Amino acid sequence: MRSETIVLNKERNVTLTAYLQDVEGEFRNIPRRPAMLVLPGGGYSMCSDREADPVAWPYLKAGFQVFILRYSVMQDAVWPNPLKDYEQAMALIRSRQEEWKLYPDKVAVIGFSAGGHLAGCAATMADNRPNAAVLGYAVLGEDVKGCNLSAPDAIAAVDAKTCPCFVFATRTDPVVPVDNSTRFLTALAKHGIAFESHIYSFGPHGVSTCDSSVQSLGGFSERVPRWVDDSIGWLKEIFGDFADGVLSEPKCRARVNGDCEPRLSADCSLKHLMGSAAAMEILNPWISQVKNRAAKMGRSEEFLSLVSRMTLRDIMGLLGMEKDAADQLDQQLRGIENTAL
Repeated sequence: MRSETIVLNKERNVTLTAYLQDVEGEFRNIPRRPAMLVLPGGGYSMCSDREADPVAWPYLKAGFQVFILRYSVMQDAVWPNPLKDYEQAMALIRSRQEEWKLYPDKVAVIGFSAGGHLAGCAATMADNRPNAAVLGYAVLGEDVKGCNLSAPDAIAAVDAKTCPCFVFATRTDPVVPVDNSTRFLTALAKHGIAFESHIYSFGPHGVSTCDSSVQSLGGFSERVPRWVDDSIGWLKEIFGDFADGVLSEPKCRARVNGDCEPRLSADCSLKHLMGSAAAMEILNPWISQVKNRAAKMGRSEEFLSLVSRMTLRDIMGLLGMEKDAADQLDQQLRGIENTAL
């Protein structure tokens, strides 16, 4: 492994430290690697060392190329300077994909506290968005004004382009109220974004990896340290894992349905499809069949409204309809542009 530190902005003391692992040779199964960009916390007044290198090590062990961004703080943290720092770092990482042997479409970001706010903004409003985000006890809503008056609300910025997110916090965090995480999750759910979340029963703010080298033991649930392994497992589900010279196919889709895809499909929710006149021309005969089948199964007249948030494909499976029928409808629906985007 080699490391290098690149100065991104000398005046604002912005640096990007790269920890780069070898590929091929002894790692013959690995031609390139996914990447993780670490954004330490520190209330926009500093970049905490406790949430920098100690966070990098587990992801290096998991096979990632890891980068640590020390972004603009103190008087230099006026918005959008920190986001510009992130944009510059992410653009550089992706532009040097060949030299640094990484997958440009498998670059995650992890941030803590104020760094979690920056990571949340990267996921929701950046031009160079990450492919996944891990947010630790992140200040995501208007509470960020307490440490940076110019910083925006990341919760309000969640949209259909937001990347999958892994969110963790403790219920008793005395610095960042837990509703920063729960309201962010609600926004992700509203937009159909894939996520995993862990709100642990109790613990202080700023636990980092919970290792005794960075955090005094005790005072937090014994389960809190699991966020590290859980986040790595989740990233493997989102990105795929090392296998035979390539990454395996992801097990978890970035979206829970097809409502935000460019074209309609059987993977869209019924509610979404019913908002399209063109789709309804295709679906009306099918809906009549569904109502008849639901009645035979003892389902109520309100069956369609009850399952409206399910995908068309899942509804057909629930009713025991043939897979070929779903595939046929899917093919027809894919001829229709998703104008609701």
